[in-house]
Amino acid sequence: MKSLRYINKYFLKYKWRFLLGIIFTVVSNYFGVQMPAYFSEAINQFQSPSNHLNTTNVLWLALELGAVYMAFSILKGFFLFLMRQTIIVMSRFIEFDLKQEIYGQYQNLDQSFYKQNATGDLMNRISEDVGLVRMYAGPGMMYTINLAVSFILIVSKMISISPSLTLFVLLPLPIMSVLIYKVSSTMNKISLEVQKEQSFLSTLAQESFSGIRIIKAYQREEQTSQKISDSAERYKKQSMRLVLVNAFFSPTIIFLIGLSSMIAIYYGGLLTFEKKIKTGDIVAFIMYITNLTWPFASLGWISSIIQRAAASQQRINEFLLKKPNIKDEATATCPLENGISFEKVSFNYPNSSSVILKNLSFEVKPGETLAVIGATGSGKTTICNLISRYYDVGLGQITVADQSLENFSLKHYRNQLAVVPQDVFLFSDSIENNLKFGTERTDVTSAELQEVCSQAHVLHNIENFQDGFQTILGERGVNLSGGQKQRLSIARALLRKPKLLVLDDCLSAVDTETEEIILNGLQKTADQRATIIVSHRISSIRNATKIIVLEAGEIIESGTHEQLLTKKGAYFEMYQFQLEKEKQDSNPL
Repeated sequence: MKSLRYINKYFLKYKWRFLLGIIFTVVSNYFGVQMPAYFSEAINQFQSPSNHLNTTNVLWLALELGAVYMAFSILKGFFLFLMRQTIIVMSRFIEFDLKQEIYGQYQNLDQSFYKQNATGDLMNRISEDVGLVRMYAGPGMMYTINLAVSFILIVSKMISISPSLTLFVLLPLPIMSVLIYKVSSTMNKISLEVQKEQSFLSTLAQESFSGIRIIKAYQREEQTSQKISDSAERYKKQSMRLVLVNAFFSPTIIFLIGLSSMIAIYYGGLLTFEKKIKTGDIVAFIMYITNLTWPFASLGWISSIIQRAAASQQRINEFLLKKPNIKDEATATCPLENGISFEKVSFNYPNSSSVILKNLSFEVKPGETLAVIGATGSGKTTICNLISRYYDVGLGQITVADQSLENFSLKHYRNQLAVVPQDVFLFSDSIENNLKFGTERTDVTSAELQEVCSQAHVLHNIENFQDGFQTILGERGVNLSGGQKQRLSIARALLRKPKLLVLDDCLSAVDTETEEIILNGLQKTADQRATIIVSHRISSIRNATKIIVLEAGEIIESGTHEQLLTKKGAYFEMYQFQLEKEKQDSNPL
C-alpha cells in the first residue's frame, strides 16, 4: 500500500467530489437500511391481535407498503447513482491526470532512459498499469466505503433487534470473505497468465503484419501461421481455466447466503417462540443479510484490485520518481548564430566503461560545413547525440559563444537546431503535416513547402502522388522508398530554418547522382546556418569547408578534401577504396 500513497495528492485535489461521494454513500445505505425496518414494522402490525384487519385494510396496507418500498428504492437508487457519478468520475479524472503526469515525465527523461527501457513496457505502464490504479481509485475505493458504511448501519440495526441472532447470522460471512479471497486470488493469477498470453499473441500478430514482406520473401507463411496458432491455443486453454474457476464464484456466494438465511430462520424462529423477537424481525434479518452479501463478497475482489493497483503504482513510481540526467534549469537564450565548438570533449555512455570519444576538439561557424567521416563505431553518431544534448559530456565542454552549452535554455537551443538522424521516422499522417512537424509556425505557405522539397529533391516524387502533399503515409512511411523517406526528412529539417543543421548519414539510401543534387540544393542556403554532415561516403562530404576523420573516437586527420588527399593517410585510403568500388559497381563484368 505504500506505493499507492503517491496518488493521495489526487484524492486531495478532488476532495470535495470525494467527500460528496462518501455522503451519497451514507444516504443511499440509509434508505437501504430503512426498507427492511419498515417491512418488519408492517408485518408485526399485520400480525398484531389488536388490529382488526379486513380485506379493505389489508389492501390499503399492501398498497402503502409497496409505495413506501418503491419510494425507498428510488431514493436509494438515486443516491447510488450520485455516488457513482462522484467517485467513479473522480477516478477517471485521476486516471487522466496520472497519464498526463507520466507522459510529461516521459518527455522530460533523457535518451539514456529510452535506451534502457523497451517501448512496449513504457506503453504498458501508461495504459494497463494506470488502468489498474484507476480501478483502485474508483470501484475499489467506492466499494470499500460502501462496505464500511453498510456494515455499520446494518449491523447496528441487527444488534438493536437481537445481539445473539446477529452473532449467529454473521458467522458464515467471514468464511465467505476468505473463500471469495482465495477464489479471487486464483482468478487473479490465471488472469495475469491470460493477459500475458494475449499480449504475446498480439505481439506476434503485430510483427506478422509489419514484417509481411519479409515473411513472403522467405516463404515463412506456414511457420508464422503455426506460431500464431500455437499461441492462440495456449490463450484458449488459459481462458478456459479462468472460466472454470469463475464458475465456482457465484455458487459459493449463494451457498453462504443461503446458510446465513437458514440460521436467521431457524434461530430466529426459536427466539420467536420464546417471544424474544417478532416474525417481522426475522424477515428484516433476512433482508439485511441479502444487503450485506455483496459488500462482503466484494472483499476478495477489492483485495485483488488493491494488490494489483499497488504493484502497478510501484512500477509507475519507478519512472515518475526518476530524475532526468539532462536538466533544463537555465533560462538564458542560446546565441547559436555564433556557431558551436567542441573543446577537448571525452565521453562514454552511461553504464559503459568504454570511452567513445577522446579529447575531441573542433568548431563550426555559420556559413561553414563541417564533415565527419570514419568507420563504423568510430563515434560519428555520438557526436550528433552530444550536439542534440541527448547526453552531457563527461570531460571537456561544448560551447556556444565561449559559454558552456549547459548554461543555455535547452528548449531555446533545440528550437534553433535541426537533426536528420540515420533512422528516419515519419508519422502516419499526410506529407504536409509530416513536413510541418519540424516547425512551430502556423503560417507555413505552400510555396515554402515546395521550396524545401525542391532543395531536398523530393518535390517531383510528391507531385507524382495522386493527392500530392495531402498523401497519407503508412506506418513509419511504409509507402515510401528509403531514399524518399530520407529526402522528406531533410525537407522537414530545412523548413525549420535552423541555425545549425546536422545530417547524420541521412543520404545512405540515395544514389550518388541524387546525392549530388541534394547537396547542391543544400548549398543554396548554407550561408544562413552552420552545417555538420556525418557520413561514411566521401562523395557526401568532399565539398565541406572542413573534414575530420575519426578512428576509435579520436581525430586522426583534418582538413579539406584536397588537403586530406595529399596527406596520403586514412582519408586517402578510404577515397581509393570507395573509388575502386564505384568502378566495380559500374562495370560488374
